[in-house]
Amino acid sequence: MEESEWRWFAKCWVVLTIIFISLPQRADSVIVEGNLTTREDWVFLTRFCFLSDDGELSFTFIVPEDYGVEEVLLYFDDPSQWASVYKVPGLTCSEKKVPIDDARNQKITLSTSYYWAGCKYDTTRRPGRPVYVCQGGRTFKSYRARWWFIGLANCSTTKGLQLEYRLHMTNSKNNTFFREFSADEFYILQVDISFSVIYIILLLLSVYCAYMLRSRQLFHTTYKMYMVSLGCEVIFLLIKVSYYATLANTGYKYPGVKIFARIFESIATLTFLLMLILLAKGYTVTRGRLRQATAVKITVMMTFYILLYIVMFIWEAVFFDPGLVLYLYQSPPGYGLIGMRLLGWLWFCYATFFTLKNYPEKNLFYYPLFVFFTLWFWAGPIVILVAMNVINLWVREKVVNGVELCVSFVGHFIFLILTRPSAANKNFPFHVRTTQVGVMDTPEQNGVPASASTDLDSFGAHAYAPSTETKEANGSAPTTNFMNLFVTSKERSDSQEFMVKESNQ
Repeated sequence: MEESEWRWFAKCWVVLTIIFISLPQRADSVIVEGNLTTREDWVFLTRFCFLSDDGELSFTFIVPEDYGVEEVLLYFDDPSQWASVYKVPGLTCSEKKVPIDDARNQKITLSTSYYWAGCKYDTTRRPGRPVYVCQGGRTFKSYRARWWFIGLANCSTTKGLQLEYRLHMTNSKNNTFFREFSADEFYILQVDISFSVIYIILLLLSVYCAYMLRSRQLFHTTYKMYMVSLGCEVIFLLIKVSYYATLANTGYKYPGVKIFARIFESIATLTFLLMLILLAKGYTVTRGRLRQATAVKITVMMTFYILLYIVMFIWEAVFFDPGLVLYLYQSPPGYGLIGMRLLGWLWFCYATFFTLKNYPEKNLFYYPLFVFFTLWFWAGPIVILVAMNVINLWVREKVVNGVELCVSFVGHFIFLILTRPSAANKNFPFHVRTTQVGVMDTPEQNGVPASASTDLDSFGAHAYAPSTETKEANGSAPTTNFMNLFVTSKERSDSQEFMVKESNQ
């Protein structure tokens, strides 16, 4: 891949970040505040997953007297409740109130005649326009955690609805890790903190391995891509931890921060996937460059990937219905990403097969690479499909969060093991030095044609041992230009060219 292509991808992600941070966000905080004015007689306000006994709703409602008696309706996630009224065409306001059971205290009548609403008649708050100010709370009891959906109705109105409201929804009074979280988000903060520590350790190990590879002139482009993927995963986790820590302390969500974190997760996944396809093609293992047609195909594929991520995030922010508990991938672009992942796996299989056919001596690396990362490619779509169709809604987010992080970590960890620069590692893939790639591209050296087996399109079999450190004439280890992060350099110094010539004599 050329440096200009990588710059183009980087610009795409910068634009993506700006777009998503500027998108309008839904009010899905545990503290929900707002002013509602509508011509409808029944509307949805918000939702929350409450624990049994520990779940609590605290509310403040301000209703103008001239809008009549409005009612707050509490539906739960039973098929006979919320699903029977929401987005069901043809239902009247009265029919939407049928599932509400007064014996279960599912209705809060915003009037002084209903004692449990805590309403007071107030003529001073809005001069010339009396209002009802209602303050109180509700606790929730059920045999399991449930999603509760809060609606507002006035079936006798001719003016519509008007309401100023503040809702604070909590679980557990004393536990900071649970209090401000919906029940489906329990343990996400703890899991993210744990994986942040694990990934930082993994990144430090990769830095040490990179140092060893650099000292042996084996710090290839594909390993740099692996480190970029690790770095983006660490950034993703740190931002996500700060997002949930803020929620735990304040009760407010900032969806733009979470989307910003997801962008880094997407970069980590795309970079890792691209690295696997390049390795399957033999890049930096059996060849030093890709054919132009292959580079174009990879560029087109990654462009489609980026566009699908952009559309999926926009779809979630703009088109997802907050009245439904939906998963990120439950959208046409989400299904497209699943298809692209499987297409990437097919390409990975195809490329690995022909690389092994032409370079059977590399089977100690490519066999485990193929087996482990076939599982990695398939794990993503399987997790997504199971999440959408099998996992219960009141546990889905926390389960999917843990499983996705495990899948990501296992992929990064296995690659670190396969490529560790150790004499005991028989799977080690790199045997051509970064400084020799430039020399191999030269058809003649001092008038002598280069060997047919030492060109960029076809490396020789184990031409250079991975554990032999080549030093310059002054005895110091050669350096690598870190500015060329994604470029297998074709330039070399005179001392490096002299060193390579001597090694071939």
